[in-house]
Amino acid sequence: MTQGPIPATILTGFLGSGKTTLLKRVLNEPHGQKIAVIENEFGEENIDNDILVADTKEQIVQMSNGCICCTIREDLRTALADLAARRRKGELQFDRVVIETTGLADPGPVAQTFFMDDEIAETYLLDSILTLVDAKHGDQQLDQRQEARRQVGFADQIFISKTDLVDEAAVEALSHRLKHMNPRAPQRRVHFGEVPIAEVFDLRGFNLNAKLEIDPDFLKEDAHDHSHHHDHDHGEHCDHPHHHHHDDDVKSFVFRSDRPFNPAKLEDFLGTIVQIYGPRMLRYKGVLYMQGTDRKVVFQGVHQLMGSDLGPKWAEGEPKVSKMVFIGIDLPKDIFTQGLQQCLA
Repeated sequence: MTQGPIPATILTGFLGSGKTTLLKRVLNEPHGQKIAVIENEFGEENIDNDILVADTKEQIVQMSNGCICCTIREDLRTALADLAARRRKGELQFDRVVIETTGLADPGPVAQTFFMDDEIAETYLLDSILTLVDAKHGDQQLDQRQEARRQVGFADQIFISKTDLVDEAAVEALSHRLKHMNPRAPQRRVHFGEVPIAEVFDLRGFNLNAKLEIDPDFLKEDAHDHSHHHDHDHGEHCDHPHHHHHDDDVKSFVFRSDRPFNPAKLEDFLGTIVQIYGPRMLRYKGVLYMQGTDRKVVFQGVHQLMGSDLGPKWAEGEPKVSKMVFIGIDLPKDIFTQGLQQCLA
């Protein structure tokens, strides 16, 4: 019986983005891990009848390579608690859980399940949220469906699928658009779900660690200046015209300061904005330089749920800087920025 929390991965992405292909690959690959897959269905036809031939009463299927699948139509919390209980009793064996949401789902409530309930929080560790974006239909889906934009905003890791069906300039433009919506999720192109298992699991994307991965170029650029040169050798990709057609409602911005925060003021301010804007705040994360401690403070949240931890000490000679990233729907950047500045010591 392994000790420690069971890692959980949320797999999200729009209809047709290749979630099932990726999942099949993960389930059928000989990686020696026993994986429990939870299909979070909402009464629509089960997508994967060929891999999940579920007995409706039981709803849990043991697969040939030791993986198990279960389809839930009720509460995710109940399903997770039930799986954990059976694992404790030795009825089921699994090392990790993958939750596949339906194409239209908002990953927010799924992620929140891991924080809101003490039993779940003690049993499981939310490892990361993976979002699949289809290179061929991604732009259109992002234009038309807020759920698709939200899925991008929540992601810890973005996989772009079907890149072989469109030209390089289109993939570049899509990638650029996604980066503006979510600068902290690394992007990777995938071909027919062929992703090394190491890039899917144990990413530790969600837990509080001292690394805040944001593309350094993103921090330098002013959000309105799209004329800057990337590493494009030739000019035709540099002009990313699509920003002017669709100004996405899911956006990110970064706050940084080399002055320390006053802890009490910051706590009050963050408490207030989460009360007001929580439903529109998808993900936020930061490494903070706080008055009164020689350690980094790491904080992050989903919607109204926020947590912080003491991180490692600032290294000798390391510049002490607070960096925070907020990803959300039409968040008032100026209110956040001015408010945060007023919390500085």
